Amino acid sequence: MIPSDIVAAIHSSFGNAFGTWHESNSENAYQRRVGSYFELAEPSTIRDLAFFLRDERALFFDSLLLISSVDNGNGTLSIVYHLESTKHAHQITLKATMPTDNAHLPSATDVWLHANWQEREAWDMMGIHFDGHPDHRRILLDDDYPGHPLRKDFKEPDFYHGMKVPY
Repeated sequence: MIPSDIVAAIHSSFGNAFGTWHESNSENAYQRRVGSYFELAEPSTIRDLAFFLRDERALFFDSLLLISSVDNGNGTLSIVYHLESTKHAHQITLKATMPTDNAHLPSATDVWLHANWQEREAWDMMGIHFDGHPDHRRILLDDDYPGHPLRKDFKEPDFYHGMKVPY
C-alpha cells in the first residue's frame, strides 16, 4: 500500500478536516519517503488516529518505530510519529504541532506500549506533556532539573545543585 492509499483510508474514516498529507518532491526515493508526512489538524486526535491505524486490518500499523520532537522556533513544538506495518511492509509519518506554552497530547502508550520511554524522553528534553501516560516523569535528567534542554529558548543554568555548569 502506498502512502496515498493510507491517507485515502484516513480521509474515508475521519474526513478531510482530520489532517493534510504533505508529499516530498525529492527525486531521491528515500528522501521522498522520509520527507512525506500526514499533519494532524488537531493534535488531540492523535490517539484516535493511532488506534485506527493499528486496528484497521488493511493498514495494521503494529510498530511505532520512533517518536521525535522538534522545536520549530516560532512558538510551536511538533511531535513526529514514525509508524510501520510489519505485516504489510508499509510506513507512514504523522506530525502534530502545538503551541510551546500548551504542549499537551494524549499518550499513545495504550496503542503501542513502547511509546512509553519515547514519550518520557520527549517530555524530558522538550517539555511535551502526554496526558494519560502511566509514568510521566523525566527519564534522562533529575526531576528538579530546570527546563527542557532541547528547546531553542533553553538557558543553561549557571549552577545546578551547587556545581558550576558547565562542569
